[in-house]
Amino acid sequence: MASTHVTGKVPANDDNQYEGMSTNDQNILQKHVAFFDQNNDGIVYPWETFKGFREIGCGVLLSSAAALFINTGLSGKTRPGKCPSLLFPIEIKNIQKAKHGSDTGVYDSHGRFIASRFEELFRKHARTNPGYLTSDELMGMLKENRDPKDYVGWVASYSEWKILYMLCKDNNGVLTKDTVRAVYDGSLFERMAKDKAAAASSGKRA
Repeated sequence: MASTHVTGKVPANDDNQYEGMSTNDQNILQKHVAFFDQNNDGIVYPWETFKGFREIGCGVLLSSAAALFINTGLSGKTRPGKCPSLLFPIEIKNIQKAKHGSDTGVYDSHGRFIASRFEELFRKHARTNPGYLTSDELMGMLKENRDPKDYVGWVASYSEWKILYMLCKDNNGVLTKDTVRAVYDGSLFERMAKDKAAAASSGKRA
């Protein structure tokens, strides 16, 4: 998932605004992407992206489209100075270089999670209830965060959030704050994959 524009710059020296640096120096944005690194080699290939999307419950068509769109769009940006590769690998260590515009700003330019921006996202857009986003509120957020003429960023943000909403809305048709927080640090993907595998295993036993 990518991030959204919120007005105002984050003070460079205010470390209290940042969360998510792990003990192995992998930032939150890297952890967000690492779920798709099937063999833990620091590189995500299209077939790994496809498999990751299948594991969290996406169909073959959507998973194929996601793999094509994500890897062709991000590969070159995460491999600065290297020759293009027809395998379209994404290097996780450089994933912050692939941040697109028209996002939430919850990730900074170094891939760190800005807690204050996350809280502001819900204060500003969760008008029905501070604990979740409705479909209309989500669309309003996307529209408000569009950078002028940033068509690639518009499409990327819309695709990311619509897929998240489709897969993770609750029984009331809303995206909860906990779910959105979990997608930023990547823990949501792990949970979804485990739930899907458990459901499949239960179905086979039945």
